[in-house]
Amino acid sequence: MMEIKKAVMNVEEENLKLVKMLKWPEGKVDVILDTDTYNEVDDQFALAYMLRSEEKLNVKAVYAAPFFNQKSNGPEDGMLKSYDEIGKMLKLLDREDMMDKVYLGSRQFLPSETKPVQSDAANDLARRAMDYTQENPLYVLAIGAITNISSALLINPEIKDRMVVVWLGGNGFEWPDNYEFNARQDVAAVRVLLGCGVPVVLLPCRGVVSAFSVSGPELEYWLRGKNELCDYLVETTLEYAKEKGYPDVWTKPIWDVTTVGWLLNRDYFMDRLVPSPIAEYDHKWAFDQSRHMIRYVYYINRDLLFQDLFRKLVK
Repeated sequence: MMEIKKAVMNVEEENLKLVKMLKWPEGKVDVILDTDTYNEVDDQFALAYMLRSEEKLNVKAVYAAPFFNQKSNGPEDGMLKSYDEIGKMLKLLDREDMMDKVYLGSRQFLPSETKPVQSDAANDLARRAMDYTQENPLYVLAIGAITNISSALLINPEIKDRMVVVWLGGNGFEWPDNYEFNARQDVAAVRVLLGCGVPVVLLPCRGVVSAFSVSGPELEYWLRGKNELCDYLVETTLEYAKEKGYPDVWTKPIWDVTTVGWLLNRDYFMDRLVPSPIAEYDHKWAFDQSRHMIRYVYYINRDLLFQDLFRKLVK
């Protein structure tokens, strides 16, 4: 009986710590972006938005994340292409001074839930996060496969109490499956992230962030001709829609911007504390009410977030 009471008390203490760390942060915070930048078009928006939000975000590093789809011949190739795309975006943003803070990431997905993938990015995070505390954590904005971050957690488990991971991944809990690009690429890494006890803000894709969509005419109206960066974002998005065979009337989710937006303004989002879900290898969510808490985003004020994004991109 005493052992049961002790276990309950340990869970309660852990959740109390997590609830404190998962509060929306007041003031300026240090952030890292982990991004598969070449994969789609939304990462470019997110990187630009982050660097144009100096009033709130102090960017410490950018990590290139692996991905594998028709735009790469494997996770390593995807990571290297993302690294190059980060450099291209920094040039458009006139922030080439940031290149020495860009790190190569994992060249493969996590081989198991116990074996990290060594990379410059994972090792940097495993070291860097040790400079932070529960009261003043490092914020990790993760918008790709979570391999780099989970590898760092396996390399140095102590960092879980020194950082908060804001991850765009998986689908909404009510969605019929969890077969989402970031989650399905590396289920082992997702299980590490959501099982180790690190504070997580989860932004699910289908059913939640899918509402954060923009149309071609909106991009033309708000961004076209404003500057070289805006023209690049418009062209890459329109080209993506053409390649995907979108119909004449279309909208495209700009998924990754939402991770940056969550840190910038809590009024743009609605979220709640829930027990951490379990990512199963059959691409389904499983649930255990005794697990530690995470923050789950379930609503985005699409209009206000796009308004802030467009204003910062055109300045």
